[in-house]
Amino acid sequence: MQIGPYTLDNPLVLAPMAGVTDRPFRQLCRDLGAGLVVSEMVTADTRLWQSRKSRTRLPHADEPGPVSVQIAGADPAMLADAARANVDLGAQIIDINMGCPAKKVCRKAAGSALLRDEALVADILQAVVRAVTVPVTLKIRTGWSPDERNALTIARIAEDAGIQALAVHGRTRACRFNGHAEYDTIARVAAAVRIPVLANGDIDSPEKAKRVLETTGASGIMIGRAAQGNPWIFRDTLHYLAHGELPPSPEVGDAAHRVLGHLGALHQLYGEDAGVRIARKHLGWYTQSLPGGETFRQGFNRLDSAAAQRHAIEQYFHNLEQHTDRIPIGQYRVSAADTGEGVAQHGDMAA
Repeated sequence: MQIGPYTLDNPLVLAPMAGVTDRPFRQLCRDLGAGLVVSEMVTADTRLWQSRKSRTRLPHADEPGPVSVQIAGADPAMLADAARANVDLGAQIIDINMGCPAKKVCRKAAGSALLRDEALVADILQAVVRAVTVPVTLKIRTGWSPDERNALTIARIAEDAGIQALAVHGRTRACRFNGHAEYDTIARVAAAVRIPVLANGDIDSPEKAKRVLETTGASGIMIGRAAQGNPWIFRDTLHYLAHGELPPSPEVGDAAHRVLGHLGALHQLYGEDAGVRIARKHLGWYTQSLPGGETFRQGFNRLDSAAAQRHAIEQYFHNLEQHTDRIPIGQYRVSAADTGEGVAQHGDMAA
């Protein structure tokens, strides 16, 4: 897939997720096969960039490229300034958020709230594209509500403005994350424009990724929530697309190495106090399907030092390795619609 001058290694993209897709998680997903990773959104109001949270999201120059940074706001001039500032900090692709359904974002007429004002959408896209020399991409939903679906119109506005790739989450803003993603709308968008379209929403298994690619005609897949606790989904999906079968589940030793590396990167980026707090949610996701995971999480969430967290993880995976060679991180329950063969699971645990 091509985005401006950048040819991606594969069509799998990590979706931007606030509070999740920070630098350590992006690097982990990239290492496990994601063709592109997108930062958690950065406010377009550069006056707020001095906060601790914003400082951890900037700069970008030391990341492997292409570096895609998502910006959010509602003012064309402010978004243009933010785009230029992020490029100065190392961004190689600017992504504009018009897909976030969060109330605190929509109250500021940003995120998916922008979809209600097509003229403003055009003004924003034109201002940002003119402001920078790097590719500009856009993430949207299918509309504001089931009665106000306008993804096709927005897609054409985006193409005319010079947007070079479009990600579509297959729900309206009103639907938030309820119900099922509407891939038929994504298919219509993909057929209507010449720029790459990424399908997003409910893609939680390699089989689902393949089916969505085939049925929508999308150029690529954007995976979000399914990567939480399972960055291996990129590795597994690449293998499935190439070979038509799932690879073995991760070995316990490999999983331990990846998790410990992620933990250390969190501690280093945020400092011990904040890093320890942020690590708790990630370890909750990693262990939610593992044997003894609930008991582990209860103890882990009471630990208040980096050393104690590291020791607990080492001990947990050591104990796990006494009972199994591979672990069900990345188990996929696949519907008949995805495989045509009923329910399947990825990676049986070795006895």
